Formats: sequence, C-alpha cells, structure tokens
Amino acid sequence: MTLKASNQQGASSFIDPQALMCIRNLELRARAVVEGFWTGIHRSPYHGFSVEFTEYRQYTSGDDLRHLDWRVYGRSDRFFIKKFEDETNLRCHFVVDQSRSMTYGSQSFTKAQYAATLAATLAWFLHQQGDAVGLLTFDEGVRDFLPTKHRLGHLRLVIDSLQKPASGTGTDLTVPLEQVAMLLRKRGMVVLISDFLAPINQLERALSRVTAGRHEVVVFQVLDPAELRFPFESATVFEDIETGRTLFIDPASARKRYLEQFNAHNEALRRLCEKLGIAYQQLVADAPLELALYGFLQQRRSRGRRGRPSQRGAEGALPKGTGS
Repeated sequence: MTLKASNQQGASSFIDPQALMCIRNLELRARAVVEGFWTGIHRSPYHGFSVEFTEYRQYTSGDDLRHLDWRVYGRSDRFFIKKFEDETNLRCHFVVDQSRSMTYGSQSFTKAQYAATLAATLAWFLHQQGDAVGLLTFDEGVRDFLPTKHRLGHLRLVIDSLQKPASGTGTDLTVPLEQVAMLLRKRGMVVLISDFLAPINQLERALSRVTAGRHEVVVFQVLDPAELRFPFESATVFEDIETGRTLFIDPASARKRYLEQFNAHNEALRRLCEKLGIAYQQLVADAPLELALYGFLQQRRSRGRRGRPSQRGAEGALPKGTGS
C-alpha cells in the first residue's frame, strides 16, 4: 500500500514535507515529526488508536499507579501503563540506502533526504521508548556501521551518519544485507530503507539471508512522485543517475511502457516481501512522515512485540484512507 500526501483525512494535522525539509538540522526534523505525530494522533480521525502499540496498554482500575507513563499522558491526555523494560527492549538496526539513485528528487529535496529523515524519525521515536538503535548505510558497498545502543550520544552519532550526502555509483543490496546477517547475533528488528531499484532476484537472495536469522524485517520503499507518475511532457534527454548513460525519450510514447514496467517491479517487490513475511510500505516522498510512523506502529502492533513475522505484508496494518 502506498502512502501519499494528497486526499488524506486530517492531513492538516501533519507537517508538509516541503516545509519539514526547510529545517536544515536532521535531529530537529526528526523531533518535529515525532512531536507532530503525538499532536496529530490526539486531533486526527485516528484518535482511537492513540498509543496502543505493544509497549503500552491502557490503564484499568486496579493497576499500579507507579507504572503510569506521565509523558504519554501529557501528550495524549489519557492514562497508559508502560510495560516492564525486560519485556519491551528492542534492538533495531536501520539499513539505509545512500547510493546515487537516491539523489533524485523532483521536489526541493531528494529521496535520500526523505529516507534519512524517515530513519532519524523512527530512531528518535524508538529511543524515547527505551529501545536500542543502530545503523548501516550503503551504496555499492557498506559505508558506515554503528551497533545498537540506547544512549543519547549514540543516537546523535546515528543521526550524524544519516546526514552524510548520498554518493556511490550503483545500488547493491546483497553486500550490506550479507553484512547485517553476519553481524546480528541476537534477534532484533531490521528496518531497510531504499528505493529498491535493483533486480528482484538479487533482492530475494539478500532478504532471505536476513529473515533466515529470524529477525523482524520492515521494508520502506521510498520513491519520488515523478517516478510513480512520469509527468514529463516534452521530449528530452534522460540520464541514468547511477551509470551516466543518456537517452533521448519522447515521454508521450514511452509513458505507458515505463509505467507498466515500473509498476510490475514494485508489485514484484511487494509480493516478495509478502512471501518472506516482511512488512512492506511504499512511501511517496510527498507524504507526511507522521503517516509512515503511524503505519510502522500499526504494523508492530499487528505482529506483536515478541511474535514471529506472520506470512503477510503490512498492507492490512495501515490506516484506512492512506493508500492508493
């Protein structure tokens, strides 16, 4: 299912990505999204969801008041009990694509900037819940690796690494995912953020290595609006960002074939994730990131904190009205 900015109920509660990207500091952007998320949940049509993901449950008469989370009460004006830390601590590894294809952007920002903001937002949110976060960035090879820790200083190292500009030449998911499979000795969550513009057969081998370790895997496919809609009108020269190859194309004659092949690739990725029990979300880079955070928490809630990944995608976990 695809998250878009247009036609969203309660969209006025969310931060427009164009305005968000005007904040130059990535940490401030992430904090703005998380704070906007709490406000949006309180005001939006999804108010009944509140914070009922698996780290919390709603207060009932007789519960020990010492376990009330007053910070959540301050945000939502409702009482929730925080589960004990030994039941809730999560190790979450973010694997983020910083290859050259991610430098494309038809708006005032690129897919790479949107992906970095998404990763920083989720990392900031999980850190607030007491979870440990780590990071692996890659292009055609591994760039940075930071193991999972729950320290504010470490979180800021993660965010600093995410701010590095995307570069490289090609996108090779095989090497970084093999590295992840080798490094992760204990079960945890792996959040993979990329445009996934790579052959599906390579993706299947790489993703299978990670799921074989019984990790919970979440895939975010980040795409630019122009990649999905191909809005170009006049004949022009198109350049492959990763190879430098140029082609003179008449959009009117190429649009139908392009969209058929592009949509077929994305559908094959969705089916692959479903086959491997991986939660999948396609994000269009004009969608408010609060919606991505909401979908992430719904997916976590539907699977259960400790349960094995179910053999289904994340589509049914997303709120109504956010899909295409």
